[in-house]
Amino acid sequence: MYQSSRMASLLKKNKALSCIYNNLKGASICSGASSPRPSRVFSSTVGSASSFAARNAAANGFGSLPKGFSTPCVRSMCTSASMAVGKDKGLKLLVTAGLHAQKMVGIWLFGSAAWVFSMVILGGVTRLTRSGLSMTDWKFTGSLPPLSEEDWLHEFEKYKQSPEYKRINKGMSLEDFKFIYWMEYAHRMWGRALGIMFALPFSYFLRKGYITLRLGLRLSALFTLGAGQGLIGWWMVKSGLEEPASEYAEPRVSPYRLAAHLTSAFVLYCGLFWTALSVVMPEPPAESLAWVNGAAKVKRLALPVSLLVGITAVSGAFVAGNDAGRAYNTFPKMGDNWIPDDIFSMKPLVRNFFENTSTVQLDHRILATATLASIGSLWWVTRKLDIHPAVRSLIGSVVGMAALQVTLGISTLLSYVPVSLGTAHQAGALTLLTLVILLNHTVRKPSLALLRSLPPVARTA
Repeated sequence: MYQSSRMASLLKKNKALSCIYNNLKGASICSGASSPRPSRVFSSTVGSASSFAARNAAANGFGSLPKGFSTPCVRSMCTSASMAVGKDKGLKLLVTAGLHAQKMVGIWLFGSAAWVFSMVILGGVTRLTRSGLSMTDWKFTGSLPPLSEEDWLHEFEKYKQSPEYKRINKGMSLEDFKFIYWMEYAHRMWGRALGIMFALPFSYFLRKGYITLRLGLRLSALFTLGAGQGLIGWWMVKSGLEEPASEYAEPRVSPYRLAAHLTSAFVLYCGLFWTALSVVMPEPPAESLAWVNGAAKVKRLALPVSLLVGITAVSGAFVAGNDAGRAYNTFPKMGDNWIPDDIFSMKPLVRNFFENTSTVQLDHRILATATLASIGSLWWVTRKLDIHPAVRSLIGSVVGMAALQVTLGISTLLSYVPVSLGTAHQAGALTLLTLVILLNHTVRKPSLALLRSLPPVARTA
């Protein structure tokens, strides 16, 4: 009898050990109440390990793994930890169908954001080459380009009726017209292709159940904004097809409409990029409470700096809309003066900030200088804070990009806005916005479950 009870005890212990071993291998084959104590010990231990692995995965991306863990194990643990936190502690994941679904949706959203980035660059090239008014009509679904010489001559005749041809391009050859037509046509069709590339995977992920209601509503709003971009673009172009108020004025699109078109593109890009980050990195990189407190201090400074970056980018849209970059091609003075004499020549006064070439360019110079100074101050104030290395690296990147963007802006101005530098300056604005968004996303507050699992100070290797 003694031997039987001892054998039963050994078998019970052996079963508990087997349960722990199999769970560590990723096989959840042990269930039941025969060994409650080992089960509770395993839950605590693996729960802590899962949280630590999830933190590292959030900080380093899906390709970085903690030492001593195999790839399948960590991915399973990260997903399980995220799901547990989402259910029990209030962290609402945007994609709840597992790590593979998160990666697929994340790649799609990052790809969509990159497509919008390319759209902004192509739009800048179209504007700088004065190609935007070459197509004098618009259809929501688009149409085939001219396929025969007769078709090209028909399109050219329509363009000859526009104010731009009569006042600027009179005598243009058919070959020159084909170039500007293809630029505008490519810009429009690239936007329509983006709509298809977004809508098809969106429908697929919805059908598969990868996307939560909250994410679905957000993406639907972004899709609506993207579809509206075509309407805003035509609304903008239409203003350039009207006769200017003065016979001496050059025909160009309304600066208000151009600013609306560019700003909405920036909002669309920022929304897609932020959402993609939230899908693949539901938790910010945080390995200690000290780093979380440091990130909170950075966030309080980064938010107003980000707002200033956005305002400066919008002011650049008004510079483009008024063609203000081709005036006062000197720096740091504007011509012979620090401040032009006619900055308040329009009535009412507020019009000067949006329509007066001198005022618009002066505003952009002041805002750009203030942005660079504020970003430099952000780096100076945070240089001694105890923060995550990724946050510190991002702050340094923002400083470097801001300095490069100001350099590009000055070079573009002094060179009388060549297409190459003008395009690089517009790309630089969006790149700076990208880094600022990434910084704000990285310093956001972690979930309560993650905060409770963090040590006071980061572990050193």
